[in-house]
Amino acid sequence: MAPSPVTALVLCGGRSRRLGPDGADKTAARLGDTTVLDHLLDALPPEWPVVAVGVQRPTVRDVRWTRESPAGGGPVAALATGLALVDTMLVVVLAGDMPFAAAAATGVAATLGHDGTTEAAVAVDPDGRANPLLAAYRTAALRHALPDAPANVPARSLLILRHETVAVDALAALDVDTPEALATARRLVLGDAGRP
Repeated sequence: MAPSPVTALVLCGGRSRRLGPDGADKTAARLGDTTVLDHLLDALPPEWPVVAVGVQRPTVRDVRWTRESPAGGGPVAALATGLALVDTMLVVVLAGDMPFAAAAATGVAATLGHDGTTEAAVAVDPDGRANPLLAAYRTAALRHALPDAPANVPARSLLILRHETVAVDALAALDVDTPEALATARRLVLGDAGRP
């Protein structure tokens, strides 16, 4: 089998004060018989290698784990660390708290794969917000765009890359960072609610 042209780089290091008073790990929250992170990983294309950045834990599929430096340094620091393990020409970056983002991940990867002049394909939610943590990047361009000191740099700084936007629905854009969002995700997994 030919090697995959795409690596999924999943950021799992963030904590959410909005999800709980102790800054609980969003990706470990339960969704039925699984977790937020495993729901995402299980739906990604099986041929994509996965690099996860955060505290290592058991997952449903093989994952190469690494930890951002400094710990808690934010998404751009996590990207800089995770990219050291990426050896494909394209990388799809995903926030690990987006359990329904797999279809959008394949969509942004396909968009970027068809356009040789663009450096990134970035998902845009129904409210018009571009999400650099649901995006495909040319690996070399992303490495070049990262600052020398990536800790606490906002992820939106990556939008400086030449990018196309890809509209995604509210389901794909749902991130589990509040109790209400987690309740919505649980209802969706259990099949007793419509799309958000």
